[in-house]
Amino acid sequence: MSRDWIGVPVAVLVAGAGGGLAGAGKGGVTALGALAMAVGVLLAVGSVRHVVLLARERRENPPPGRLVGVGGHRMHVLAEGEAGSGPTVVWMPGGHAPGADFLGLHTMLSARARSVLVDRFGSGWSDVGTFPRTTAGEADELWAALEGAREQAPFVLVGHSFGGLLVANAARRRPDLVAGLVLLDPTPPEVVAFAPRSRQIARMRRGLLLTAVRQLFGVHRGPGNRAGQGCAAASVFAELSPAGLARVGWETVVYDGDLGDLPLVLVIPRDLIGGEAVLAGARDTAEAERISRFYLRSRVRYLSASTASRLVHTPEGTGHDFPHEVPSFVVGVVGDLVRELRATGP
Repeated sequence: MSRDWIGVPVAVLVAGAGGGLAGAGKGGVTALGALAMAVGVLLAVGSVRHVVLLARERRENPPPGRLVGVGGHRMHVLAEGEAGSGPTVVWMPGGHAPGADFLGLHTMLSARARSVLVDRFGSGWSDVGTFPRTTAGEADELWAALEGAREQAPFVLVGHSFGGLLVANAARRRPDLVAGLVLLDPTPPEVVAFAPRSRQIARMRRGLLLTAVRQLFGVHRGPGNRAGQGCAAASVFAELSPAGLARVGWETVVYDGDLGDLPLVLVIPRDLIGGEAVLAGARDTAEAERISRFYLRSRVRYLSASTASRLVHTPEGTGHDFPHEVPSFVVGVVGDLVRELRATGP
């Protein structure tokens, strides 16, 4: 499903099967075969439309950065600004969003520091890559992409939500390349493993796959219609369940002390603004208070990953999506860490 051309052979198979049934010469079977042939033709038309529209999108929107080889596939890296005597900043948005989701932050920071956006496989201008997608694998791919783009260490890694979990993993793997870490309300594994039962991630994965199927057969809704994007996100989100996390925990979770004395800035909201849906499932007031306490305490768990960590609260009234709500504040926090690191040397 992740290959944008796959809709064409699927449509041919459906039409061919319908043709076989139609030739059976029996009333009901013939009618069913004719219907299947018609469906196959419609799917073929939609599949060709999908491929044509994607080709047009690629022509009209060439990659603004470089495509570098990683494991036989191409990853897109956009780097701008001058590092000077300081570290290079690498941004990682939440979810499985492309680097362009943080283009505004990148543009603001690149005026004063070297700033890099990386499209994970299955996002932005990068190829779809291999499956299954995993946080551990994407952490290694991030380092390979930066090396392929010839970006120079040390780096400050900045990640939001699921992107925060990813860059923390990357820092654990290559601490020799990292000068500092800024985690923007990163996904706490405890929330995945121990939170009240929720089908939100499962529903999101189903939605991504259904969207990918629609796109394969030509049902487009605006730009960014590569079926592989939804498939890649659905694949990596398979980890975000109690069973999934238990399977990959040792490779994925950043435990207490894993980052040594790496400078770490944890940036989180003070409350659960925007998280009302989480509290809506509580049976009573006491359980709602327990859920709130659980999420608020889980948010600070990354502080124990490093002995040089500190906590910064976001402006009043902001929620989990604060990187888009108050971008200047985020750039200011990252810029402050860059200046500190410049002052203290390599």
